[in-house]
Amino acid sequence: MNNDLIERLFRFSVEVIVFLRDIKNNQETGIIKYQLIKSSTSSGANYEESQAASSKADFTNKVSISLKEMRESNYWLRIIKASDIYKSEKLNELISESSELKKILGAIYTKARKNK
Repeated sequence: MNNDLIERLFRFSVEVIVFLRDIKNNQETGIIKYQLIKSSTSSGANYEESQAASSKADFTNKVSISLKEMRESNYWLRIIKASDIYKSEKLNELISESSELKKILGAIYTKARKNK
């Protein structure tokens, strides 16, 4: 499953980057796009790092960061939708995928904390 999740997080990051290319740049969207690219790519990067963790505590910490960043990604995607910055089926798919990834990362984090 880890390889599947790594690939899923990677694909999510790429899909966010590609999706954001369709949103026009202005002062407000520039900030949102920047934050969303940072959080979506950081989630995958931290989970990738967790796979080479030096300890259980290190693993748990990296997964925790990955979860926090995915929560932030979901937040920014919902901001885009709620503020009518951009409407598309792809946006709905990204919101759904980020919600699912939050649940998966949350379950991994919860299990890792119990096994400390």
